[in-house]
Amino acid sequence: MVEITAAMVKELREKSGAGFTDCKKALVEKDGDIKKSMEYLREKGIADASKKSSRATNQGLVYSYIHTTGRVGTLIELNCETDFVARTDDFQLLAKEISLQIAGMKPSYLKREDVPVEVVEKEKEIYRAQMKDAGKPAQVVDKIVEGKLDKFYKEFCLLEMAWFKDDKKNIETLIKESIAKIGENITLKRFVRFELGEN
Repeated sequence: MVEITAAMVKELREKSGAGFTDCKKALVEKDGDIKKSMEYLREKGIADASKKSSRATNQGLVYSYIHTTGRVGTLIELNCETDFVARTDDFQLLAKEISLQIAGMKPSYLKREDVPVEVVEKEKEIYRAQMKDAGKPAQVVDKIVEGKLDKFYKEFCLLEMAWFKDDKKNIETLIKESIAKIGENITLKRFVRFELGEN
């Protein structure tokens, strides 16, 4: 068994942003392996973040971002539990990252539940038409259509989009990691994207 030193705990704290106790527990659990301890903290953090998701978020901020060209801008409402957290660098950074994602990736909706039923039905119709001559059984076509619909959500719904800085994470995961780090529930309530000349 590896001895867990203060230096190891310090290194993990600096890399993860997690508390002393959580870092020490992770290192003990993963036998001093920093990389595995990081993964453990991320998994634990996301699990803890899910528990916090029922807490009310009545504070936060409206964050604006204008791209350097002045042709694209975004406005978001990001909520948290206390005004203290809304003023922290971590919270402001999350708001900025989400705004950059919106500016660059052009999401149409916040989450899949926001996509109008007629849009979903039209997409399904298009996918079925594409499969018409494939000669596959109906249940196979249904599965393919559902798969294509999932891909559609990942392309057009902000929370399901791959983060432009790390495509192994989506925006929802990015928010959950911030919940784990900050220790408060965070919700992205709404966003709008402006581009010069677009309606």
